Amino acid sequence: MTRGRRRVAVYGGTFDPVHVGHAAVARGLLELFGLDEVLFVPASVAPHKRGRKVSPAFDRYAMLALATEDEREFRVSTAELSAPEKPYTVETLTRFRETLGETARLFFVMGADSWEEITTWREWERVLALTDHLVVTRPGYELPVGHVTGAVRERIVDVRGASRGRVEDELKKDGGPRVYLTDAAKIKVAATDVRAAVARGDWQALNGLVLPAVAEYIKKYGLYSETDGTEFSDAGIKGKN
Repeated sequence: MTRGRRRVAVYGGTFDPVHVGHAAVARGLLELFGLDEVLFVPASVAPHKRGRKVSPAFDRYAMLALATEDEREFRVSTAELSAPEKPYTVETLTRFRETLGETARLFFVMGADSWEEITTWREWERVLALTDHLVVTRPGYELPVGHVTGAVRERIVDVRGASRGRVEDELKKDGGPRVYLTDAAKIKVAATDVRAAVARGDWQALNGLVLPAVAEYIKKYGLYSETDGTEFSDAGIKGKN
């Protein structure tokens, strides 16, 4: 569904591994915000995770490719994996903004935890001014807004529990990039759950946490077999500073 400009959501994270929660978030946002495309952007190593153990970029990219191959509106980008330097979010969004120009309305997806830490990100106010933002949280979770400036608070739009029609009305309003608070996805799954299931050898649990093709990839290449999941930090929909 295209209304003048295409709507493209940039969904960044480590995706170690991609799981059904990621897919649920993407589908929920796709429907609620009338997106034309969700662009998954796996990080080489997120700046706030440097020094932590992360699976090889090739494996994380391959699992994303498998998880999205049957979804027409989903694509995987190597924008960060192929960057000569490990970019910050402000650099990645600037690059997408320059590449897409005025042909697309750009949205950046982040989780509640990232929103709460946003003021620690590099050039965070510029990050929030480059694109619209979709802050995804679970129903009933109280999101703080006092940590951002008054100017940013004026651009926050709470559409949790809103209908597709109301969201569309909000999207049509003028005024530049906004921060939309949404509970579009209801599934709560963490990458640590996946890694812990693999470490236990619980393949039945694994099949409920990731798509079949991803489960087969994990088993075939022996990923996550040396951890119980506790030494890793879940990428989920968390952004990078």
